[in-house]
Amino acid sequence: MFDTSTDSNVRFLTRQDLQSAGAELTIAEIHAATDAAWADIKSGRTVGGKAVLSLPEEEFWQRESVAPFRRDFVDERLGWKLSALYCVNPTHGGVKIIGANAFNRHLGLPRSTSTVVLLEKRTLRPLAILDGTAISALRTGTYASKVVQLLVRSRTPVSGFIFGSGPVARSVVECLNFACPDLIGDIFIRSRSIEGVERLLSDFDDRTSFRLHAVTDNQRLKECALLITATNARQPLFEDEELHRGAVTLHLGGDEVPETYLQRALKCGTVVCDDIETVSRRNSQSIALHFSRKGLSLEEIGPLLGVRELSAPNDWVREADTPVCVTCVGLPMLDLYAVQATYEKYLARTQESA
Repeated sequence: MFDTSTDSNVRFLTRQDLQSAGAELTIAEIHAATDAAWADIKSGRTVGGKAVLSLPEEEFWQRESVAPFRRDFVDERLGWKLSALYCVNPTHGGVKIIGANAFNRHLGLPRSTSTVVLLEKRTLRPLAILDGTAISALRTGTYASKVVQLLVRSRTPVSGFIFGSGPVARSVVECLNFACPDLIGDIFIRSRSIEGVERLLSDFDDRTSFRLHAVTDNQRLKECALLITATNARQPLFEDEELHRGAVTLHLGGDEVPETYLQRALKCGTVVCDDIETVSRRNSQSIALHFSRKGLSLEEIGPLLGVRELSAPNDWVREADTPVCVTCVGLPMLDLYAVQATYEKYLARTQESA
């Protein structure tokens, strides 16, 4: 028989609970958790899926109380959606519920809020319910570490460019500083709000091995071998001719990439997804939309064109001095391993206190 003693003892853990217990993962611990996840993803020991319910922006703006703010979102999507990410690994299961709306910032709230239910694998009954908002942002930042370590090849430090200054952009900076500090020399950061970038720079003052710079245009893009986008933009953030010809680009937002760049990357470079099927079915990012707008499917056509996957069992190598375009939709398995590690750290810390 299975031990069901935990069934009536489900823990509800807020971020404050985790902080008070000293249970939030360090930057080294989040990388260890996601490294373990990637190893099990590649071996097939963990699997998962994602469902998204996108809500129509017109319905939101019909309310008189919010209609006057619509002008603030000319260049930004609301991204009003309810998502569920679900997965299992050898010992646990998990479901992450995400509620998102960019308008939340006008209310002093995060754009998206994540709640994670951690389950015991055999019974699939809940062990804990955690605030996963900060955990989710941090695990997303580890994509930057993985992509740079895998794809950026240079004997000397390179420059990078980040679009965005929110929680994911901050996580990207923190993760790059941990995982590859000697490979980055300067990072230029551009966002809709220069104030947001300046706050980021202030918060990271003297905390990074590389130099951070606030910029208001794309002039420095040409010298950057690395570009990371993490925005809710309604249209592409750059033109292909503005890019370094062999740049590695990582896209963590929505439809941020111009068609001309995608066509060039497909023709003479390397196009990568964290998981082709998941990116294709989500159909919200530039590479998936590139095909669906033509009545095609990334899931069907991508492999025929040589689109790669970070989740593939076998490793592959990029061709030198060619463009690399990476799109990541966010795999639920990364969340599960991060939340499992957080919960186990919480139990260890609270038992020590007891």
